[in-house]
Amino acid sequence: MAEQDQVRTRSASVARRTNETDIKLSFEVDGTGVSELQTDVPFLNHMLDLFTKHGHFNLKVDAKGDIEIDDHHTVEDIGICLGQTLREALGDKRGIKRYASVFVPMDEALAQVVIDISNRPHFEYRAEYPTANVGSFETQLVKEFLWKFALEARITLHVIVHYGENTHHMIEGVFKALGRALDEATSIDPRVQGVPSTKGVL
Repeated sequence: MAEQDQVRTRSASVARRTNETDIKLSFEVDGTGVSELQTDVPFLNHMLDLFTKHGHFNLKVDAKGDIEIDDHHTVEDIGICLGQTLREALGDKRGIKRYASVFVPMDEALAQVVIDISNRPHFEYRAEYPTANVGSFETQLVKEFLWKFALEARITLHVIVHYGENTHHMIEGVFKALGRALDEATSIDPRVQGVPSTKGVL
């Protein structure tokens, strides 16, 4: 039984339906970088694909929203669902590394993501983009997505874009760094006995 407990699949699924969105999302922490993404926001699809690939997760998203108004509700609610599945998938967080800090360069841009899987939701965001849009995607929605993700996952998340000239590159660096940092923070360290906190609980 002990061996079976150790190989528990760290995955979760959620369905969220409101008057604004209809989302089904499945997330697997210990994946192979496979994504199946069907949303009405092509740029977010691209970013989530990068996040999944570089974090070695598996992610499936089927989302429809009121994009005739704008992309806000869809992007925000996907962030909510992703955070909820991460929190559920990690369970009691026994054996995880908990912390991670990752820099990712994307050509001229440099992004940094720092994570503490703390059960204390907090979000800090330092990013100034040269343009307000990438294609039809509003750059302010990056903050909305990350904030709701951190809140629902109950993690401490700091995101810093140190510099850059191309808005697409800068945001791409953020999502790649998020994937790599989350992969490191959620990885199991055999040296960790129980939960990585002097409190005895996360």
